[in-house]
Amino acid sequence: MSEADGEASGATGGGNGDAPDGDSDATTWTRSERVRTDLLVVATRELRTIARTPALLALSAAFVASVVAVAWAGTGGGGGFVPLTLDLLTFVEVLVPLLAVAFGYRSVLGDRETGELDVLRTFDVPRLAYVGGIYLGRALALVSVVVGALVAVGLLVPLLTADIPTFLAINAAADSGVRYVRFVALAAAFTLVVLAATVAISAAARTVRTAFALAAALAVTLVLGIDTALVAGLASGVVSEEVVAALLALSPNSAFRGLVLSSAVGVVGGADVAAGNALANAFGLLLWWLGALAIAVWRVWPVVDEIETER
Repeated sequence: MSEADGEASGATGGGNGDAPDGDSDATTWTRSERVRTDLLVVATRELRTIARTPALLALSAAFVASVVAVAWAGTGGGGGFVPLTLDLLTFVEVLVPLLAVAFGYRSVLGDRETGELDVLRTFDVPRLAYVGGIYLGRALALVSVVVGALVAVGLLVPLLTADIPTFLAINAAADSGVRYVRFVALAAAFTLVVLAATVAISAAARTVRTAFALAAALAVTLVLGIDTALVAGLASGVVSEEVVAALLALSPNSAFRGLVLSSAVGVVGGADVAAGNALANAFGLLLWWLGALAIAVWRVWPVVDEIETER
């Protein structure tokens, strides 16, 4: 039994003795505290697991190095914050899903294979606390890598940019650090959404082969599949231009791209960017995030087993 298991047993108090039966308010408060405590215990364990996994550390270092290389090789480092955002936008769209898959596809499945999931269930750890802890711990690590890399290259812009950036002469949008901060914030939100979808796959899968296949399919679908299908639909006339904005919001990548173009880039050369509907894009990302976490909580273990343990 792992250190986290012992902590979880202490946090849950050994089962269902939450509070006196006659005090419903006290019972509700105790249960909410228990969920929060168990969630933090599991999240701490996930952070320790990631810190002790050389493959994830190597992938994180490679991602940071790649971000620096793209920023250095492109026009962004010496052109301003907006061109840096444009340089990194496609890069983030492609690599963040791949990094999220690496961080999340075995998050729940690993515990199922080693038997730790069954041990945690004997402590009556709520499904919401377990999945929330898994997600929170891995999200903290993954978002730290993504945001840290983007912030690091952003700090280089004032040092490399000329006093009067050439970019401003051909771009109607003001180049400012605020726009880049928006891009970083949206990148963090995009990372959280893709990680949630990966954790949902890990919770639903029962074998490593299935989890890897589903995670790979998710990455390909996000990076290429949905956008390619939309372009093909437009070219063939199956999809009309009137519904393009709504369909773009269905893809996390397209929704993220649209939000970045509308809020972090703005107008390029006096022409509107193809950003879709900002509200629909934000709602699409939120729907993906909530739906993925709901599936993870639902599929992590059967509801009927949980009911039986409460009898």
